[in-house]
Amino acid sequence: MNSKIPFHHNESKRAQEFAKDLRKRQTYAEELFSKMVRNRNMLNIKIRRQHPIGPFIADFYCHELKLAIELDGSINEVEEVKQKDIKREQFLKEQGLYVIRFNNDDVFTNPHLIEEQIKTYKLGIEQKPINCYH
Repeated sequence: MNSKIPFHHNESKRAQEFAKDLRKRQTYAEELFSKMVRNRNMLNIKIRRQHPIGPFIADFYCHELKLAIELDGSINEVEEVKQKDIKREQFLKEQGLYVIRFNNDDVFTNPHLIEEQIKTYKLGIEQKPINCYH
């Protein structure tokens, strides 16, 4: 992985403002996940919420791991939203980022599995550089 990926990803002023607005009106799953990761609570890594990357906004982002975390609810089953998610993931991959998606239900019922998947990813990049996309 390219360790020189900038923290800021040429996000537009519009994306910055939209991200700020999204932070004020999180879904319940996003709010719960935020509490799980606040203050480096999970694996001692800094995870930001509603982080703009270019024209897109990642639900959560860890710069240290170059990891975008997306939480999907029922809206993500709508075809138009699925297509937007595909475009966002392609863009994030082109930026050298890795994307992990979780269902909102996982946040409520299996938070330990979320932490385990992030831990597995973290351990993988600490041991060797990987260039993969989930």
